[in-house]
Amino acid sequence: MTIIVMDNVSTSTRGECTKYLLEVKTGVFVGNITSVVRELVWQKIQRNCANGGAILIYSMANEQGYELEMFGDPRKKVIDLDGIKLIQTA
Repeated sequence: MTIIVMDNVSTSTRGECTKYLLEVKTGVFVGNITSVVRELVWQKIQRNCANGGAILIYSMANEQGYELEMFGDPRKKVIDLDGIKLIQTA
């Protein structure tokens, strides 16, 4: 399972995500895609997300059962605390 949440991104970036994922609400995308497709979509979002932000969450065989990546919001960042991903706010 892959979830992507985006804020303040262009319509074309959102449209690109709809090729692979279902947009369940504006800027919220959900679906099952391969890791290769997930990485390509995430790279495209990062290139086109100049003034916005995005969060990528996907299934992973770890303690939490998922992996978490963030891009674009300088007030928040993902930190790894002994294998557990947490969000740190400035």
